[in-house]
Amino acid sequence: MATIIVRAATPADIPLILELIAGLAEYERLAHEAVADAADLERALFGPRPAAEVVIAECEGRAAGFALCFVSFSTFLGKPGLYLEDLFVRPQFRGRGIGKRLMVHLARLAVERGYGRFEWSVLDWNTPAIDFYRSIGARPMDEWTVQRLDGQALRALAGQGSALLDAP
Repeated sequence: MATIIVRAATPADIPLILELIAGLAEYERLAHEAVADAADLERALFGPRPAAEVVIAECEGRAAGFALCFVSFSTFLGKPGLYLEDLFVRPQFRGRGIGKRLMVHLARLAVERGYGRFEWSVLDWNTPAIDFYRSIGARPMDEWTVQRLDGQALRALAGQGSALLDAP
């Protein structure tokens, strides 16, 4: 049985995190959208107000995968939650329980911190991931769809703020 450990990432892991993000982006067919660089991650993960946290899974001392999560909030529960943005296990390490170890680690963090839930999104075509999530007890939120503003649409909406303030 392989030795698997899950540990919190440190600033020294930024090049590794970028490699793992690139692997995830390639798997999800979104490599063209992966534009984060070391400075972005340094600020977001280890700056004065970290926006997210990363855990690294190692198998026999080699980096096998990672999970990136951040705090969300449920107004209905009145409690924070843990939102999993990304989970990725390198192909050569799949099938060894590493994804489950990452999920167990994050579930424990959520429980230890008193959070009300642990949630994430998954691409609808990613059947292996969906099957894995069902196997650990996750349920789909079929009534909900993800909405997103980014790029020009985000800037356009943000630009409407001053016009609203100036209106009589």
